Amino acid sequence: MTKTILITGATDGIGLLTAQTLAAEGHTILLHGRSTAKLEAAAQKVGGKNETYAADLSRIGDVQALAAEIRKDHDQIDVIINNAGVLKTKDAMTADGYDVRFMVNTFAPYVLTTDLLDLLPKDGRVVNLSSAAQAPVDNDAMYGRTQLDDMGAYAQSKLAITIWTRELATTRPDGPVIVAVNPGSLLASKMVKEGFGVAGNDLQIGADILKEAALGASFADASGKYFDNDAQRFALPHAAALDAQHSAAVMAGITDITTQLTASDGV
Repeated sequence: MTKTILITGATDGIGLLTAQTLAAEGHTILLHGRSTAKLEAAAQKVGGKNETYAADLSRIGDVQALAAEIRKDHDQIDVIINNAGVLKTKDAMTADGYDVRFMVNTFAPYVLTTDLLDLLPKDGRVVNLSSAAQAPVDNDAMYGRTQLDDMGAYAQSKLAITIWTRELATTRPDGPVIVAVNPGSLLASKMVKEGFGVAGNDLQIGADILKEAALGASFADASGKYFDNDAQRFALPHAAALDAQHSAAVMAGITDITTQLTASDGV
């Protein structure tokens, strides 16, 4: 049975290759990107049945508009792959005063997922891109009160999305599956090339595990879990994600910040 699958950050890297891999199997792919021109090029590469949606995930109003547009076009989607991410950027802070890594890597996928969650069937999937780079979250940094270096912000934002993956899964015991995945370290994406100056490993490693997480039987009972593709197994995330007090503080921050943002920028 073919599925309708939303992939954010689908104009290059792992997102694009995952879209191509899934489209080749007949699934309908909803491609998200920030640039209309890049989306048009991606749609040509992906082929098959695809639709394009443009949104800047550093702007919460764009995130809400994206969710609204998808809801207008679809009464059900089967999988959300929250792939879009930022490591290095010229402008570290958004207009709202938050680090762009937290905005794009943590807050935007949380708002998008919660806005679309009722469109997913119980056997649907939410696949969140985590990372081997995870670090305890400084709530002052998450709130934009202090600034971090690129890697610090990235690692903290990836722990934060792993935490909300675990927490949101507890609220949906009957499904859909909500899972965090490290697709593999130093894969040959634009982010890795720009961030680390290396060519990187085969992107197909990441696309294959995202396909399995989206559709495969091995993830059918994996809600709330973290899959480490470097070890090729389900594993424990960073210890801070398992600390109840730390997780509660991070979750409270995410819900508070996104509530404020959606109230001020809502569409």
